[in-house]
Amino acid sequence: MASDSLPNSRTEPDGSAVVRVLSYNIRSMRDDTTALARVIAACAPDLVLIQEAPRFFRWRKKLARLARAADLVILSGGGTASGPALLCSLRATVERTEDVLLPLTPGLHRRGFATAVVRFGGARLGVLSCHLSLQTDERYEQGGMLLDRLAGMGVEHAVAGGDLNERPGGRTFRRIAAALQDCWAAKPWGGEQTSTPMDPHQRIDAIFATSGIEVLGCGVPLDLPQVTGTDLRAATDHLPVLAALRVPPSPAR
Repeated sequence: MASDSLPNSRTEPDGSAVVRVLSYNIRSMRDDTTALARVIAACAPDLVLIQEAPRFFRWRKKLARLARAADLVILSGGGTASGPALLCSLRATVERTEDVLLPLTPGLHRRGFATAVVRFGGARLGVLSCHLSLQTDERYEQGGMLLDRLAGMGVEHAVAGGDLNERPGGRTFRRIAAALQDCWAAKPWGGEQTSTPMDPHQRIDAIFATSGIEVLGCGVPLDLPQVTGTDLRAATDHLPVLAALRVPPSPAR
């Protein structure tokens, strides 16, 4: 476990931006939501890629309450993306958002992507949150759809993250990692295993970035001030993944 400090958010003189991205499966906020908000806020993220956001009765109100408690705002997703959602800080300038529902396999859970294009200073960034299928073949197809969606966003730099329901040796994980940087593998920081908080033994949650982005550190935030083991165990049934990324400036449009 690497324990060097993770860089804080900032905008560089050349227009590039250091951005903190958090990916987190929040299990429909069925656990200790106060602990969940404390964990998110302590990570000081610019972007939060959520999986298993509330999807049913008053889901928008529940997600808005979480965002407010963590000093963030809702960017996209939730029930309209069948679970994935995006939150952001006021540092982000939003260009556009799109919620994407993936093809439904009869008998299986509906899946989707929450996507957006945002700017931090002079850096333009595509963002995607996903929660891939439990079924092997469907998951592999969804991995291809994820790559196609990023390629079609019209941005040079992008980040994707979520619950892959698969370890790094799996074929879907390997498919995504062959096209994008696996941020933990590129610059490990903090902890590696994300499931489960009570017995961390597997990495099934990840953040990926396109090749032009510099990964400054990525992993489970075990040693951040105000992130306690008690809160991590109480908040949900996954551990979060936090990455610091340096996004190059984009050409003026």
